[in-house]
Amino acid sequence: MNAALPRTEPRLTSLSHGGGCGCKIAPGVLSEILKGTARLPVPPELLVGIETADDAAVYKLNDEQALIATTDFFMPIVDDPYDFGRIAATNAISDVYAMGGKPILALALVGMPISVLSTATIARILEGGESVCKAAGIPIAGGHTIDSVEPIYGLVALGLVHPQRVKRNADARPGDVLVLGKPLGVGVLSAALKKEQLDAAGYERMIATTTRLNTPGPELAALAGVHALTDVTGFGLAGHALELARGAGLSAEIDWSQVPLLEGVRALAQAGFVTGASGRNWAGYGMDVQLPAAFDEADRALLSDPQTSGGLLVSCTPDSVDEVLAVFRRHGFGQAAVIGRTVEGGPPRLVIR
Repeated sequence: MNAALPRTEPRLTSLSHGGGCGCKIAPGVLSEILKGTARLPVPPELLVGIETADDAAVYKLNDEQALIATTDFFMPIVDDPYDFGRIAATNAISDVYAMGGKPILALALVGMPISVLSTATIARILEGGESVCKAAGIPIAGGHTIDSVEPIYGLVALGLVHPQRVKRNADARPGDVLVLGKPLGVGVLSAALKKEQLDAAGYERMIATTTRLNTPGPELAALAGVHALTDVTGFGLAGHALELARGAGLSAEIDWSQVPLLEGVRALAQAGFVTGASGRNWAGYGMDVQLPAAFDEADRALLSDPQTSGGLLVSCTPDSVDEVLAVFRRHGFGQAAVIGRTVEGGPPRLVIR
């Protein structure tokens, strides 16, 4: 299921304590770390900053253009170096699409254990990232490298968007419909892979979803009925739905039976193949999630499962749902689905039906 590494080299996933977006600092800890940053000066041109934990910063250049700036990097989620590069690059560029923008260029962030990995393996990681940037139509225009204890790869991604088409994660409105662009379960698959219990078909499904660029973003942002956009990544569906709800001062309701899952992940979760990040996520925000009585541990793990290069989560008017789904279908996202809605009343929370 993975291209063979040189015999003298260890598996990439054995060199990292956590892989993909499962490397993220837990939500509660991150909130504590960042609590003092609100005191920083904010220029009027900064349309989106850190105030709502959005996907990227957005800075207005003029009446027609705003610059999107984001960065994302992590340790290996797979052993194949080329696939690792592809996944990391796709994940980083996703934040530009999640703001409704078009990527224009990237910078590479590379930290590698030079004494452990060959230059050929490191080159393959970079080639994987370059292949995704080529598919997105952008150059890698520079970057930075260090000798690191664990392998790290990612991008700084820059994009452009019209200032009036910026889609924040905090602008949902009461009665909006929630649409999810990709199925869940990447963290579960990665846990099985790390324990060498993922078959070839499961690996192919994992690579297919994590290397699919979220290209519907700009077209979705152009729809008048789309109010908010974000992508579901390291904090899982529950975490990013809560961010969307809190930013708008609303609650979100999700019909769990309608949430698309990658084939086979429920059985893997029931067998115990879950990431440590899933539990850390739940510890950080579980008190704000209302679960039905029949919700089992596997379902809870999938709800908080960290998604590397996950799907777009769209908040839109009921009348625009067909248009939103049509955009996803045109871009090849056949499993995009309506999964819930936003509601008023009480403190922001997530309710699972």
